[in-house]
Amino acid sequence: MRIHLLATAAIATAGAAGAEELRLSHQWSTNDIRHQVAQIVADEVAAADVDLEIQIFPSESLFTANEQYNPLSRGQLDMTVLPLSYAGGQQPAYNLTLMPGLVKNHDHAARLNESPFMEAIEEKMAEDDVMVLVHGYLAGGFAGTEECITRPEHVEGKQIRAAGKAFEQMLAEAGASIASMASSEIYNAMQTGVLDAANTSSSSFVSYRLYEQVACYTPAGDVALWFMYQPLLMNKSTFEGLNEEQQQALLDAAEKAEAYYLEEAKKEDEASVQVFRDAGVEIGEMTEEDFQAWQEVAQRSSYAAFIEEVPDGQELLDMALAVE
Repeated sequence: MRIHLLATAAIATAGAAGAEELRLSHQWSTNDIRHQVAQIVADEVAAADVDLEIQIFPSESLFTANEQYNPLSRGQLDMTVLPLSYAGGQQPAYNLTLMPGLVKNHDHAARLNESPFMEAIEEKMAEDDVMVLVHGYLAGGFAGTEECITRPEHVEGKQIRAAGKAFEQMLAEAGASIASMASSEIYNAMQTGVLDAANTSSSSFVSYRLYEQVACYTPAGDVALWFMYQPLLMNKSTFEGLNEEQQQALLDAAEKAEAYYLEEAKKEDEASVQVFRDAGVEIGEMTEEDFQAWQEVAQRSSYAAFIEEVPDGQELLDMALAVE
């Protein structure tokens, strides 16, 4: 009996060793929503039993945050979860995926993912031998140490930290002074009076305990200004080199992960509101009218700069704005 068990174990080990292994890198901790999205794909593919395994390297353990796109496009990395605007230096069109006023809420983001705009972005990726497995946007908001930030006039004369170049351009146009720093530095900057306001993701507002330093939090609600596209990407040639069963397992896993991503992204925003409310912070609300006021500022700043820098910028911007 013991010999039979050992033989069975040896066969199982040989089978696992024969499975094709894909390496997936990302910059976040294992309790982050983006890791969980990657884990769903890995688990579902493993459960499909198609001789394919995905090994996840979290917390920049394989590549640093900004170094993942190039290895992915060269086939040195198989998969990554990445804010696509990080690769805006290689493909300037990607900067549209972190642009103020293009996405209003999560359901709008989901429609954008299925639009001709996203098809055009995916064509740019294909030029780099990259494809999307899982679409996903995460949202963010504003917080002020003295008052709510909901309209452009609320940032005039204030020292503010913005998340992304396009947001800095828009806020500067609205009369703010820009202080560039990592999310992890916002707390101390507010505590010492260096910053009056900040713009970052819902998760960062909570994880960096900014509710201890602000008077008002304007979260991503029915209408929000800050959305960042953060898909799970794969090397296109690697995908095409897999057999049909393996490809289907990946696509099925991706579908499940994408549905999870959308629901959890919404929950993340709602959870942040509760945390700030429990801390006694006032909750601001951005209206449709406020959103349009910001969009007008963006048109003469961020949008104008993008159109000037990107040869087909106007066409891409129009495609994004056409999605209702």
